Amino acid sequence: MLSLKNKFFALVVLAFLAFESNSYAQRQIDPEGKPPLKDRMYFGGNFGMQFGTVTLLDISPLAGVMITPRFSSGLGITYQYFNDRRFVGGETTSYGGRIFSRYNVLPNVFAHAEFESINFDNYNFVSDQFERIWSNALFLGGGYFAPFGQNGGANFTFLYNVLHDNLRSPYGEPYVIRVGFVL
Repeated sequence: MLSLKNKFFALVVLAFLAFESNSYAQRQIDPEGKPPLKDRMYFGGNFGMQFGTVTLLDISPLAGVMITPRFSSGLGITYQYFNDRRFVGGETTSYGGRIFSRYNVLPNVFAHAEFESINFDNYNFVSDQFERIWSNALFLGGGYFAPFGQNGGANFTFLYNVLHDNLRSPYGEPYVIRVGFVL
């Protein structure tokens, strides 16, 4: 039996697939026309925030380029601020970067691969204290692009970190779901 959370997730995915249009990723390019680099580039990213007892601010811009009509690659950076007022010293930041590639397997459905490196405060059980470390992640997965306007749209990406280590990762689980926008 599916839980309510899983039913809602399945419903959202089906709704986006039902509204699929004839758009490819972030930009449509004509390979015969040899468009200049500026016409093949796209910009976007993720932004998240939460306020209250636990405050979180996440800013993750990206820039990409359409290499072929179906394949694109790009770079992104991430900055996160976290403050949990329930604990003394519960304030920290994380930062890092990523490189990604996408391939459109269907007009609005893409495969995604990404290497990310994040610097964050990690709790060391041996020394019983926090220490700054770099954590690497290799995300594999896919997503859906919901176009709006001439070139913009929203990305819904579902990823799995094949390098996930519970003791050295800023993510509690190997699964990551992202919602972002591109222009």
